[in-house]
Amino acid sequence: MPAKLRKRSLLVLLPLLLVLYVGTLYAVILMQATRSEAQPADAIVVFGAAEYDGRPSPVYKARLDHAAQLYHRGLASMVISTGGAGEDPRFTEGAVGREYLRTLGIPDAQLIAETQSADTAASARRVANIMRANGMASCLAVSDGYHMFRIKRMLGREGIVVYASPRPNSRPQTFWKRQTALFHEIGSYTVWLLHLS
Repeated sequence: MPAKLRKRSLLVLLPLLLVLYVGTLYAVILMQATRSEAQPADAIVVFGAAEYDGRPSPVYKARLDHAAQLYHRGLASMVISTGGAGEDPRFTEGAVGREYLRTLGIPDAQLIAETQSADTAASARRVANIMRANGMASCLAVSDGYHMFRIKRMLGREGIVVYASPRPNSRPQTFWKRQTALFHEIGSYTVWLLHLS
């Protein structure tokens, strides 16, 4: 094949492969977002979201409420809340989550706070270390629906068996917010997959 034809073929093939890659990820993220795999596991892992002056944001509160419901259903004996300090260095998402879960009737001995991570990839690595150190191998991951695909892949890479349990009503309300969330997940997953995060 002449070099000019090979170059032209690549110019056509690469965009097609990119569209196929993005389209496939879009579809699997959507499918995972609505699938609850709630079942018994060694731990429930709640992925952090914003906290305000030591109180969970509405999104984080909804995740924590869902995790507490799973705990009270007897699906796991431990709950791990994740997240480091954001804008306010006085509080971490993980510690705020642990304190809030206490108010929902979960004993302190059943709570672990991961307080150092700055993003989902770091949370997954740190949670996997915590779980291994405590003899745990499986978890119910709690976050927003569109986040679940990426979480499952990240924890899976760390050797953790993961069951997704997205918080109820986490689907963005408008078409454009859904598209923004989906493409954010596609981008974040790709950056992680390429070991850029």
